[in-house]
Amino acid sequence: MFLKQVKLTADYLTLTQLLKEEGIIGSGGEAKFYLHDFPVTYNGEPEDRRGKKLHAGDVVKLSSGEEFQIVKA
Repeated sequence: MFLKQVKLTADYLTLTQLLKEEGIIGSGGEAKFYLHDFPVTYNGEPEDRRGKKLHAGDVVKLSSGEEFQIVKA
């Protein structure tokens, strides 16, 4: 599957921010429900914390198969 690079404009990005910026969810409030219903992995490990801080080099994979790599801007 295609690995999309997401540019980091601050020290970190939260999992909720990533999901919002990529159009996966419409609002921050949806993150909890999305993460409950659809498995997400963070660097190969299951992750369900919407406030998880993502740093440059991290990879997030959604249950849909989409993958995102966090990179420095």
